[in-house]
Amino acid sequence: MSPTTIKVSIFDDHLPLREALSLLLNGTPGYQVGGVYGDPVNLSEKIEANIPDVVLMDISMPEKSGIEAVKELKGLFPHIQVLMLTVFEDEERIFQALCAGASGYMLKNTPPAQLLQAVREVYEGGSPMSPSIARKVLGLLQKFGGKPHSDPYNLTPRETEVLSQLTRGLSTKMIAAELEISYETVRSHLKTIYDKLHVASMTEAVAKALKERLI
Repeated sequence: MSPTTIKVSIFDDHLPLREALSLLLNGTPGYQVGGVYGDPVNLSEKIEANIPDVVLMDISMPEKSGIEAVKELKGLFPHIQVLMLTVFEDEERIFQALCAGASGYMLKNTPPAQLLQAVREVYEGGSPMSPSIARKVLGLLQKFGGKPHSDPYNLTPRETEVLSQLTRGLSTKMIAAELEISYETVRSHLKTIYDKLHVASMTEAVAKALKERLI
């Protein structure tokens, strides 16, 4: 396996989808399926059997929900990135998934090429969201809305701007283009934002920004 190959584990209770995702990933250079499961019961054993780089996680599964599984997974294996892949696009589940530590949120009707790109983006530290999900995140901002609370984290105006772009579902590359700054500058801002907010990922930063109305 080449160093750039992304190993992906799949958790979904729908067998035809699991098979289709396996064919897509194994049939595309740069991707490899590292485990396929119908539920997240005995999660740690399943992960340890074949440590993946990225997990594709459904939400509605028998015995344990995908959101519960994400919380458990991030507690045990914080370095593994989780991409929710689900039919649900309601605000409550989106927010719960972000708070649980999911690294991105895509809908099951996402075209194959876009799904592959989302997996790679998550692997590279991004936070991909389906367009409708990004709009719902904006809706969450309005729902929690009103004027921002006072900022106890002393974010600079530029850091606040970068955080605001994160809540729109933009990747590091897209934020750089939107703000007309370099990719490395955005990465530097993100590192400082994570340090100040005491979080470890884009989605944790977004969840904290929403809960505490930092933007």
